[in-house]
Amino acid sequence: MTGVLLAGTGVMLGAFGAHALKDRLDPAALGWWQTAVQYQMWHAVALVALAGLPGRLGLPAALLSIGTLVFSGSLYLLALTGLRWLGAVTPVGGLLMIAGWLLLALRAWRTKDQGRSA
Repeated sequence: MTGVLLAGTGVMLGAFGAHALKDRLDPAALGWWQTAVQYQMWHAVALVALAGLPGRLGLPAALLSIGTLVFSGSLYLLALTGLRWLGAVTPVGGLLMIAGWLLLALRAWRTKDQGRSA
């Protein structure tokens, strides 16, 4: 459900940025907006894919979800407000996403090893 909601809002925010904000934001802010949309959409797709996989994937999915909300959310706010301190929040979201991907890799590795020993 989280992946689908992130994808739907990603489409809406992408369209909003392309149409309503293109003449209101400077090129740097539009770039932040576009980066936020891209990361949101890629992680939304990943979360939808994870929903179809077997195994305990709740923690990796939570890390990807929260990381996406923090990363993209801080960039959306930065673009809209110009509050530069939000740029310090963005890497926290990135680290959460990285942790989610690394945990997924670890779990895939363990699943591969368990399949070999069977």
